[in-house]
Formats: sequence, structure tokens, C-alpha cells
Amino acid sequence: MTHQLPSSDAVAAVTAGLASVGYIASRQIATAIYLAERIEKPILVEGPAGVGKTELAKALAQWRGLKMLRMQCYEGLDEAKALYEWKYAKQLLYTQILKDKLGEVLGGAETLAAALNRLHDFGDVFFSKEFVEPRPLLQALQQQDGCVLLVDEIDKADAEFESLLMEILSDYQVSIPELGTISAAVKPLVLLTSNGERDLSDALKRRCLHLHIGFPEQKLEERIVESRVPGASKALRAQLVSFINQLRTLDLKKLPSVSETVDWARVLVLLQASELDHQTVKDTLNVLLKYETDIETALPQVTTLVAKARGDGAFG
Repeated sequence: MTHQLPSSDAVAAVTAGLASVGYIASRQIATAIYLAERIEKPILVEGPAGVGKTELAKALAQWRGLKMLRMQCYEGLDEAKALYEWKYAKQLLYTQILKDKLGEVLGGAETLAAALNRLHDFGDVFFSKEFVEPRPLLQALQQQDGCVLLVDEIDKADAEFESLLMEILSDYQVSIPELGTISAAVKPLVLLTSNGERDLSDALKRRCLHLHIGFPEQKLEERIVESRVPGASKALRAQLVSFINQLRTLDLKKLPSVSETVDWARVLVLLQASELDHQTVKDTLNVLLKYETDIETALPQVTTLVAKARGDGAFG
């Protein structure tokens, strides 16, 4: 009999497992992963860009030792790009070969019906597995050891694509008219991400566990920086995260994400900064803010925000 960890210990094990491959997860994230694996349901991961939604799928695959398949969604994505398409060039080549060998193929066929039967047999060959070009959804079903399937930015795909996706995720199988039904040998771990560009259907949401990843609390973000930028001192980590948390309270077009936090920490380490100073912050503000209007909004506040981040109340 397999010993089952108590749920609290199991969630902690997920947290530790993800941390072992460099992903610092909140308890909410670890709980969602634990449940998804146990009840075999996809996770719909929502939240602003750059908070670690895609990285979660990569880390999960690395930790579990599974192949990760990524399907990037976009407007107009269809079955041929998501599921499968036929290798038309290869079919055309084989058709030409058949044409050149037609006499040999039909040799001995004494009636038209016999000749057609022989041609029909060859026609079936052209629509066999050898001529199928599997795309990410079909590839995920074909992985003998399972995999992590990342359906990235599902909100960018058309609503019609959701129907195709729901059909596959409901039973983890797909029907190809010429080949029959293909079922998953091992159900993939599926993560769908959304930046909230459009509302997803209730039907899709019902089939998924829901996980929202927002901006992390300061201590958690400091741990993320520590994991990704070990060269940053403890004091610098605390100051830069505090500064970014204050930036996020401003009226900006795009708030700095966790990925920008990590990038900025790397820049500050490269500049050999041991703590924040207003000139270095001003010089590197474009690492955090991607719009000139946001930089113009933040610049007058820099000295005050740096002073607060350093906790000294004044800055010279």
C-alpha cells in the first residue's frame, strides 16, 4: 500500500520541488499544482504579464522530469496548427511515385473493379500515421510518459478554438476521421494561461482549476530575487523590491512585473550597486518601465521612493 502524505505535507513537497528548480511558489500556487495532479484537471492560470505563469509550466516540467509542449495562442489559430495536419509534400511525392509505378501496381488486375480496389488500398496508405504532422495538442496525447502541456495566452485565441480545446480536454482524446480515435496513454498536465485580454467562456472555466497569480508579497518577491539573482545582497534585495512595490501604486500604463524586478536586480548587480541611490535608479528606470509616459510619471517621485525604500526618510 502506498503511503499518502497528509495534504499539508504534500503541498509543502510541491513548494520544495518547484524551489529545487528555481521557482519560488506561494502556497496558493503549490496547492493548485497538487490538486491538478491528483484530480487530473487543467489549471487556468490568470494574471498580468510577467508574474511567472509561463515559468510555472517550465518549472513543473523540469521538476517532474517531463517534456514540456508549448502552444502559443493567437487570433486565427485553427485545428491544423493546434492539432494536426497532413504532410502534403510527402503525399504528393508518394503520389508521383505511384503514378510512375502504375503499371506494376495494376499488373494482373483483369477488371476495372479489381484495378480500383488496388488503387483504393494505396490511397489509404496516404492517410496513415506516417503522413500526419502532429501539432502540440496531438503531440501531448502521444507522449508515452506524459508531459506538461502549456496552452499559452488562451485569451488571444478565438472563441471557436476554445470549443476544440474543451473537446480534447474533456476526455483527453481526439478523433481523426482517417485514423480513428487517439487517446492519451498518460494524461498530460495542462496549464492554460491568460492575461485577461478577453473573457473566457464559462464552459472552459468549469473544466479547469482556477489560479490567479498577481504581484507577490514583498518577502516572497525578495525570495524570488534571491533565487534568480544570488549576487544581490540582502539589503539591496529588500530595497529594490520595496521601491518596485511603491512604483506599483502609481498611475502607470504598465506596472513593473516580477520579470522586470529580476531584470533590474541583475542590472544593479552588474553596476555593482550595494544599495539604491536616486541617480542609479533614474539611469536604469527604463528597465522597469516600458512606456515613456510612465517614466515621466515616475521620475519626479524617484528621490522620495528611494528614501522610503532605504528607510532613511531623507536622501542626499
